[in-house]
Amino acid sequence: MLQRLRPYMSTAALALLIFYFGVHAFTGEGGLLRSDQRDATLIAKQRELNGLARERRDLEVRAKLLRDTSMSADLLEERARSLLGFADPRDYVIRMQP
Repeated sequence: MLQRLRPYMSTAALALLIFYFGVHAFTGEGGLLRSDQRDATLIAKQRELNGLARERRDLEVRAKLLRDTSMSADLLEERARSLLGFADPRDYVIRMQP
């Protein structure tokens, strides 16, 4: 019986290998059936990128205001108080746990 099936063994092994890779092409981590999940991840990453770009623009504006050529007195005072831990006697200070 085994002798009669021996010529078909390599064909069967090749067919199983093709089937294995075909299944993983559809259902694997980067498979065709996971495109919705990839699209959702892409949208989330784009939102995160847009938020980081807005934050960077804000930080660039604040850094520009701290340069010698365009010094903002209010921003300088805010940063100095924040870094040194000082407060104006007229300020209300609310301490919060980190």
